[in-house]
Amino acid sequence: MKLWGGRFTKEENEAANEFNASIKFDKELYKQDIKGSIAHSKMLAKCNIISEDMQKKIQRGLEDIEADVSVNKIEFSMDKEDIHMNIESLLTERIGEGGKILHTARSRNDQVALDLKMYIREQFVEIKELLSAIMQTIFEVSEKHKNTLMPGYTHMQRAQPITFGFHMMAYFQMFKRDYKRMENAMDIMDEMPLGACALSGTSYETDRRFLAEELSFSGVTENSMDSVSDRDFAMEFLFVMSVIGIHLSRLSEELILWSSKEFDFIEIDDALATGSSIMPQKKNPDMAELIRGKCGRLNGNLIALLTVMKGLPLAYNKDLQEDKEPVFDSSDTIKKSISIMNMMMQTMRINEDKMHEACKTGFLNATDAADYLVKKGVPFRECHEIIGKIVLYCIKENKCMEEMKLEEYRSFSKVFAEDIYDEISMEKCVKRKNSEGGTGAAAMLIQLEKAKAFLESIN
Repeated sequence: MKLWGGRFTKEENEAANEFNASIKFDKELYKQDIKGSIAHSKMLAKCNIISEDMQKKIQRGLEDIEADVSVNKIEFSMDKEDIHMNIESLLTERIGEGGKILHTARSRNDQVALDLKMYIREQFVEIKELLSAIMQTIFEVSEKHKNTLMPGYTHMQRAQPITFGFHMMAYFQMFKRDYKRMENAMDIMDEMPLGACALSGTSYETDRRFLAEELSFSGVTENSMDSVSDRDFAMEFLFVMSVIGIHLSRLSEELILWSSKEFDFIEIDDALATGSSIMPQKKNPDMAELIRGKCGRLNGNLIALLTVMKGLPLAYNKDLQEDKEPVFDSSDTIKKSISIMNMMMQTMRINEDKMHEACKTGFLNATDAADYLVKKGVPFRECHEIIGKIVLYCIKENKCMEEMKLEEYRSFSKVFAEDIYDEISMEKCVKRKNSEGGTGAAAMLIQLEKAKAFLESIN
């Protein structure tokens, strides 16, 4: 018979029972459920709702169950619906009356909110460590290649010369923001919901702040209805995972492009690539493609929970059972994706010569040529038009700007002098970009110093 079956005259339909049960996936929360239950038993004893001896008996029973679950000695029951009722039933079988007493002054509604919060908090810690590791790798790659020239792109067209280290530091900033988002999310969710009971609190004289301390929360939730129906913390978790996934997907896209023969800027390590079943010459960037593809899965998980929450009346509704699978899946997906990306970043080969060669075509120094004229006193809009005509001339003549003779330059403007060649050299174009956040050597040094300081602050 169901633990809630006293009011019912019929057994639950078998198909309905299977449809209703969540034990297939929420068994993932067994550690959090047991930890919360032990803390709850201590609070009940502290408030003289149960005896100290009963508390110790309950705690030993729960610790034994946790040990058995961890070595697969226990098979959970579908009839008990979820992890909470499975553990309560197991505890009752093992210690008797104490298993039934434990649920005093709590509900599954506040219990599941607590379990999921603790799970997400633990996942944030693990994912922060993985992000820290990939940021360290990106920092090392950036420092090593702070002088490696490559084309910078807008609209997938070659735009201005930059360095590979500078390009990589853009991803460092993305992951740094992700790290901060997680810290912010952890701060917002740092309120303990246990003790809210079903929706209105309890008539027992309990001590929720003791529970918060036991479970390492800084405070308690302030409204019981909100406590049991709130899943903002789960939505925010999924949002942060989605944003990290988007950043990984953008990086994956560039690795895929750069590893193609059309670019040939990098080569992905053999251990992180695959071949073709029919074409023996192929080396496919499948890991990067999978990370890019899994971004859709992460976005889907976020949309799924956002849609579940839309329009839910207060307080608890069974719809909220749909919160866990997206969280479990996104956590698992992002951890694997970050780990594989980190390995790719650590082992990829950088084709510096190919990157440098690519800077010679596409008129990447056109903006600097325009700036040269501005420094000579020509209004920028006129400079833009003059350099545009020079680029068109070079395209027709099949040459680059560095190959033009001074007489050719002067046919477009008498302002041009011999110093134009120094001004438009790729190395000088990069070196001069020293505005804060720029690709120039001095600006890059500041970026690297700040990145190093951030890594030291979180490790």
